[in-house]
Amino acid sequence: MNPWRMSRLKAVTCSQDHEYKAEQMAYHNGLLDKFVEFTGNKQNGCDPKQVMGYFDGNTVTALWNYAQHFAMSDNSFGTTFGPSTPGALNLVSGQTHGASPVALVFKGEIKVAGGTVLSDIDPAYDDCSKNPVIAMSGKNIGDLLNKNGITWGWFEGGFKPTERIASGKNAVCGASHTVSNGKRQMDYIPHHEPFQYYESTANPHHLRPTASSMVGHSDRANHQYDLSDFWDAIAAGNLPEVSFLKAPGYQDGHPGYSDPLTEQAFLVQAINRLQKTPFWKNMAIIISYDDSDGSYDHVMPPIINQSAGTSDMLTGVGQCGTLPYGSYPGRCGYGPRLPLIVSSPFSKVNFVDHSLTDQTSIIRFIEDNWRLGRIGNGSYDERAGSLDNMFDFTYGNPERHLFLDMDTGQPVN
Repeated sequence: MNPWRMSRLKAVTCSQDHEYKAEQMAYHNGLLDKFVEFTGNKQNGCDPKQVMGYFDGNTVTALWNYAQHFAMSDNSFGTTFGPSTPGALNLVSGQTHGASPVALVFKGEIKVAGGTVLSDIDPAYDDCSKNPVIAMSGKNIGDLLNKNGITWGWFEGGFKPTERIASGKNAVCGASHTVSNGKRQMDYIPHHEPFQYYESTANPHHLRPTASSMVGHSDRANHQYDLSDFWDAIAAGNLPEVSFLKAPGYQDGHPGYSDPLTEQAFLVQAINRLQKTPFWKNMAIIISYDDSDGSYDHVMPPIINQSAGTSDMLTGVGQCGTLPYGSYPGRCGYGPRLPLIVSSPFSKVNFVDHSLTDQTSIIRFIEDNWRLGRIGNGSYDERAGSLDNMFDFTYGNPERHLFLDMDTGQPVN
């Protein structure tokens, strides 16, 4: 099956198999010719050939316009192969090793092997998680930000509890929306919230910030918030120095329960609002993804970190190259190529960056900007390429804006 264009009328698609092992099998030692066989979805009436489909600017119109007016990369990759949880962990720590329990199989699927997270699994420090759960050891970027007194927060749709049980402490995350396929989808998805895997940065009971002025600072919320808290803080004149925004499920773009058009509405609404704030003149917005959903891409990633475990299949059975002595297994990467766009008064205009980067390049950008140092313990941030080539800090223009229509993705006055 050759690649084929999906129209705006076909925006609602099935989710494809994007597991760590399946993706490596699809990439087939660099031949990239086994996507239909190994990542195409054959369940529930889905057509496995859909994995070869792609959207262009007629559907992802807002992303097309952001790329035209700001900067994008054509050489940025997932840090490792695999789905959302490994991607989210890599985004904040560059590390998927350090899980407890060190081995976990659930419903026949390997979730954790040798202490390394390979698949989606809920965080231990979260009332809204479902069993089984895992905890992560080690440091993340939040720990470095706290140590250096930098304000920050993770803001996710649906994080605010809809009710509490057990003496008012345990949170219930019941907010939901009807999604593209007509079904109900929970707004909050625990395995998309990476800081909840680490005891040091978790807010297990989803406690609210003590005040909008405290958002970004250390209080009972411990830097984990609902999306509404971000906008309340903005209205109060308070923008944390580092903010991670995660859409509610129905708008996060994930096939199967979201789509590019509802994702577009989230992105455009947020970026339009941010451009109207006084903070815009010093802002950099980075649009990134946690995984590829297993979909076809014609670029073989450079393998900068080899692995050898039962789930590795890139260069042979149980192999992704040869695991260096003393390295953690199950971290074959880079994984699939992912979109990356920077929207900022300081981003280059209509620029395509060819620098080699990955999800942990975002960590490196934060670390370098605030001189935080590196996370250590084998984090990919040590090897991450820089995002600096996407910026021109000499000739930034605080008056440069791009306001889009959230339905069409086209520029508006």
